Amino acid sequence: MIGSGVVSERPVTLAEVLQVLEGIKKERELRYEQRLDYDYAQKFVRVKPEEAAKLVEELVKTFELREAAAVQLVDLMPERAEEVELLLSKERRRLTPEEIGKLLELLNQHRK
Repeated sequence: MIGSGVVSERPVTLAEVLQVLEGIKKERELRYEQRLDYDYAQKFVRVKPEEAAKLVEELVKTFELREAAAVQLVDLMPERAEEVELLLSKERRRLTPEEIGKLLELLNQHRK
């Protein structure tokens, strides 16, 4: 099959998914799975794609998080320290309460 191989893989935010699906929607009709993903993304996207990319980059640099963890934080936009701790429970590096406070402040600045 032509074009069926995976060329590269990276975590993407829900905002980026929505942007890609909107581009596909302009070209042709979405398949069933794509329509489901599109509907989900429309309901739950919390930031614009450009902001999401910047925020992920900033979280990775500032708090030394893996990109996948930063993407999760941007997609879910937690509001409480307990939620952040839960999302980052599998990370090798633990954030201090002060760092979690700064992280929440950063997320609040980008919240819709």
